[in-house]
Amino acid sequence: MKNKNWTINNLPDLKDKIIIVTGGNSGLGYESVKAFAGKGATVILACRDLGKGEAAKNEIEKNGCTGPIDVRQLDLTDFASISNFAEGINKDYDRMDVLMNNAGIMTSPYFLTKDGLEAQNGINHFGHFALTGQLLELINKTPGSRIVNVSSGAHKWGKMDFNNPLFENGKDYTPMKSYARSKLSNLLFTYELQRRFEAKKIKTIAVAAHPGGSRTNLSRYMEKKLLFRFIGPLFYLMSQSQGQGALPQIRAAVDSNVEGAEYYGPDGFQEMKGYPVLVESNAASHSQQDALKLWALSEELTGIKYLGI
Repeated sequence: MKNKNWTINNLPDLKDKIIIVTGGNSGLGYESVKAFAGKGATVILACRDLGKGEAAKNEIEKNGCTGPIDVRQLDLTDFASISNFAEGINKDYDRMDVLMNNAGIMTSPYFLTKDGLEAQNGINHFGHFALTGQLLELINKTPGSRIVNVSSGAHKWGKMDFNNPLFENGKDYTPMKSYARSKLSNLLFTYELQRRFEAKKIKTIAVAAHPGGSRTNLSRYMEKKLLFRFIGPLFYLMSQSQGQGALPQIRAAVDSNVEGAEYYGPDGFQEMKGYPVLVESNAASHSQQDALKLWALSEELTGIKYLGI
């Protein structure tokens, strides 16, 4: 693959592009907003807390960027908030080049979204499924558009259970089991979306990425655990900065060589850190049977139908 040691310096001019980044106020999302706006893109920074979003925007602008940043409220725990956000975007913009579904939580205690879904799967997958479906017409009419779903190496530990997909009443719940399932769902969704695009000859592509081991605030729940006191120093040695960790999703969003259903991650040992390259997800993520079941469940729980595909 060209540009194996791909960095921010490889970003093309993005001055005519419009890009949404969910969870753009911190971590990988913040680094993505900074990179895109730095190359002239109009970036919609979507986040739950508008104050934090404005603070992130001010910080990015203070350090220099050429593209405008539009901060908008999006609460992925609330389908009403998702619908309000999508309605505003569809009203105010006539194209959408990239939707980066980045926001998420990791290894949290069991709790429910405002709509009663287990939160990690509710936010990481079902919230983004609802968002994508309501922006799909705008995205699909934009030439060269992309949907980028941010997964994780933890998808390899994920197992789908359609008898108890959302750990009803906390049954069988563990923070990592739920997180891994949500990240596997991100990939099942990506690959099924791409299959549907191809079947309808839609030119939009769906791709995925993962950051390896990246030092972001996403690990805040893990850091509270006693075990992390012992493995924390090892994780620090094996992991990378959030800026480096954001490179796979940034590359997936803008590299002209990217094709539908591809998956990007770091090129180092166990894909923990390194330069962003094309990587492979596990066999479970390519199960068309599970993808169809997840799609049907997602439509049922979100009430969103993907018209035209």
